[in-house]
Amino acid sequence: MRNDVEKKRVLVTGGAGFLGSHLCDRLLKDGNYVICLDNFYTGHSINIEHMINNKNFKLLKHDIIHPIKINVDEIYNLACPASPVHYQHDPIFTLKTSIFGTVNMAEIAIKLNAKILHASTSEIYGDPEIHPQIEEYWGNVNPIGFRACYDEGKRCAETLLFDYKRQNNLRLKVARIFNTYGPRLHPKDGRVISTFIIQALNNEDITVYGDGMQTRSFCYVDDLIEGFIRLMSTDDDFTGPINLGNPEEFSIKELTDTILELTKSKSNIDYFPLPADDPLRRKPDIELAKSVLNWVPRIALRQGLETTIPYFQKNCL
Repeated sequence: MRNDVEKKRVLVTGGAGFLGSHLCDRLLKDGNYVICLDNFYTGHSINIEHMINNKNFKLLKHDIIHPIKINVDEIYNLACPASPVHYQHDPIFTLKTSIFGTVNMAEIAIKLNAKILHASTSEIYGDPEIHPQIEEYWGNVNPIGFRACYDEGKRCAETLLFDYKRQNNLRLKVARIFNTYGPRLHPKDGRVISTFIIQALNNEDITVYGDGMQTRSFCYVDDLIEGFIRLMSTDDDFTGPINLGNPEEFSIKELTDTILELTKSKSNIDYFPLPADDPLRRKPDIELAKSVLNWVPRIALRQGLETTIPYFQKNCL
């Protein structure tokens, strides 16, 4: 662990959210001084309450849409509604967060010569026409659809950041995150794992959209955070974008069956039409992460669910 002189000052935007709070935990464990910035639009105080009294942790209630003056060595830019329920609730706000917020964080990083790691998304690829998705793929996104506020917002954020790098020598890292799960997932965010777990624990019908044969890849949160840390530590010559996710592919039906088994639920499955622009397949190619970061996910889906389900049993019923 670093001594006080060597401590890095690390800003985590969206630090009270699901991923942000786990990242704050890891950064504190590694001996950093952590500044958690959040407007609590989707983040929650319960996620960070165990850190509040830590002398190396500071909470700032602020919206990155608005400029802020701060002195840091590294920035992890995670602030943005990330689930369809939340980002479609106020799509203009979602776009402003991705665009204005990214500009504000990039300006800080340039002024301070700080590294910035931007949390992008597999939604960059839209409903992909190639499988699995490689970083060189430009995507298949509907620019005027209901999901576009998030998909195109994140695409524009990447454009902004790479232009800042070319024009202002921004010290940049871009991670494209695939489906991630674990404790502290928001119980009402509409994501498939949190929704299925809550329904199963309450013995309610499991709502499956489509025929259940569409696939996703699920990465446990600890694995993803390890990927963040390794990406931030790379030399300035490496920027990404780089896929971070678990390449093991599961159908939604397989996920449903596993959750029903682990929860010992009596729920039935109720099928509904697939929403517009919902991708049928999603799986990361992580060869770049393997070669550059020496990173592969370690936690299998069943093992991760065995940790996640008790969290929901304790905190969300």
